[in-house]
Amino acid sequence: MVTATRATDEAVSNKGLAPGTVGVLGAVVIGVSTIAPAYTFTAAIGPTVSAVGVQVPAIILLGFVPMLLVAFGYRELNRAMPDAGTSFTWATRAFGPYVGWMAGWGLVIATVLVLSNLAGIAVDFLYLLIAQITGNESIAELAANPFINVITCLAFMAAATFISYRDIETTQRVQLGLVAFQVLVLLVFGITALVRASSGEAIDHTPIDPSWFNVLQAPSVSAVIAGLSLSIFIFWGWDVVLTMNEEAKDPARTPGRAAALTIVVVLGLYLLLAIALLAFAGNGETGLGLGNPDIQDNVLFFLSDPIMGPLGWLISLAVLSSSAASLQSTALSPARTLLAMGHYGAVPARFATVHPRYRTPGFAAVVAALVASGFYAVMRFVSENVLWDTITALGMMVCFYYGLTALSAVWYFRKTATSSVKAFLVQLLCPLVGGVMLVVLFVQTLVDSLDPAYGSGSEIGGVGLVGILGVGMLLLGVVLMLIMRKLRPAFFRGEVLPMGFNKGDLDTKALFIK
Repeated sequence: MVTATRATDEAVSNKGLAPGTVGVLGAVVIGVSTIAPAYTFTAAIGPTVSAVGVQVPAIILLGFVPMLLVAFGYRELNRAMPDAGTSFTWATRAFGPYVGWMAGWGLVIATVLVLSNLAGIAVDFLYLLIAQITGNESIAELAANPFINVITCLAFMAAATFISYRDIETTQRVQLGLVAFQVLVLLVFGITALVRASSGEAIDHTPIDPSWFNVLQAPSVSAVIAGLSLSIFIFWGWDVVLTMNEEAKDPARTPGRAAALTIVVVLGLYLLLAIALLAFAGNGETGLGLGNPDIQDNVLFFLSDPIMGPLGWLISLAVLSSSAASLQSTALSPARTLLAMGHYGAVPARFATVHPRYRTPGFAAVVAALVASGFYAVMRFVSENVLWDTITALGMMVCFYYGLTALSAVWYFRKTATSSVKAFLVQLLCPLVGGVMLVVLFVQTLVDSLDPAYGSGSEIGGVGLVGILGVGMLLLGVVLMLIMRKLRPAFFRGEVLPMGFNKGDLDTKALFIK
C-alpha cells in the first residue's frame, strides 16, 4: 500500500491553535454544515430548473467536477503547508504577497457577507416554523418587520459567535446533532418523494429519464453557464475543513480526506433531492412545479406538506437548523484566515490573537461577526434588493478565490509534478483544469452581471447592481491591501512569507513513501 506524505513547508508556522482536536468525522460534519445542503438546495433548485429545465442532475454533476478537481490542489497544498490561512498562505507562497492578500480577501469577504445571509434565512424559517406548528400564519409575517427581523438576526449571530469563540470541540458537538438531523430529514424527504411519485401520488409525475444527466440537452450555453454558477454556489463551503488543518489530528491527511468526503456526501444528497422533486412535481411554471417563480425562493417549504403530510414542519426545522448550523461553522473560515493574515503581518497584529483558554481566534471571530451583523442590519433597512444582490455577487468571489488557489497549486508544484503519473494528475492537471474552469466562470459571470437584468434587476446608470457590487468588493480589497502595504511593509516585501520552495520541497522522493 502506498501512503502519501509530504515534508511540511518551513515558511509556515504554528499560530497557537489547539492541535489534534479535529478528526475526519468532525471535519466532515463541519464541512457539510458549512455547505448547508437544506438551505442551499431550497434556494437554488428553483432558479436552476428555470435555467436548464430537467437537466438539473447534469448541472449538479457538472458543478461537482471543478469542485473535485480544485479539491485535489487544495489537498496537495495542505500536505505541503498545513496552515490555517489556506488560500491566503498558499497563494502568497506561489505568486507573492499581493496575489496572496487578494486571495485571502476573496475568502474573507465572501464568508463574512454570507454570514449575514445565513442569519437572515434563519430568521425567516424560525417564524415560518412557529407559524406551521401553531397554525397561525400571521406569525410568519413577523419576519417581514425590519426591527423584529434585525433583532432576531443579531441574536442568531451572537449565539453562533459564542459557540465559535469557544473551543473547537464544542463546535464539533453542536454541529454533529444539527447536521445529523438535517441529513436525516433530507433523506426521508427525498425517498418519500420518489416513493409517492412511483405510486401515482405525485403532483405532476415526470418519469426519470437518462436525458436528465445529459448537459448537451440543456436549452443553451448561456443557460448552462447560469446553472453552473448556481451549482458552484451549492457546493461552496467544503474548504472550511482545510482552515482547521492546524487543529486536525493528522494535519497532512485529515483535512484533504474530509474535504473529499464532504463534497461526495453533499453530491449524493443533491442528486437524490433533484431527481425526487423533478419526478414528484415536474418542472412546470405553475402550481407546485419547480419552474414556478412564485415558489422558487423556498421550494422545499412549498413541497413539504404535499410530500411529508403532517410532518411537513420537519422541513422548515431542517432548513432552520441548516442555516443556523452553517452560520456557526461558516464563521470558522474567515476567523482563521484573518488569524493567519495577522500572524504573518498582512493585517494588524491584533487579528493574530488566540484565546489563552479556548485556543481559538477569538478577536478575528468577533470582528467577522460584527461586520456581518452591521452589514445585514444596514442593508435590511436600506433595501432588500441591495442585500440579496450582494449575496449574488459573492458567487463571483467564490470562483475568484477557489480558482486562484487551484492555480497556486499548479505553480507551486510545477517542478515536482513530473515526478510520477500520480503527482502529475493531482498536483498539475486536476487543479489546472478546475482552476481554469472557475476563472472562466468568474469572468463570464462578471460580464453577465453588468446587465441590469441580472439578479434583482436593480441598476445604477444602466449597469447591473450585481456587477457593480462584484467589482466594488474587489476594488475595496485592493484599497485595503494598499493601506496595509503602507502600515505592514515587511509582509509585502516578502520578508515574512517568501515565495517559492523551501528546503525539502524539491525532494520528490518524499512525495510518496511505501
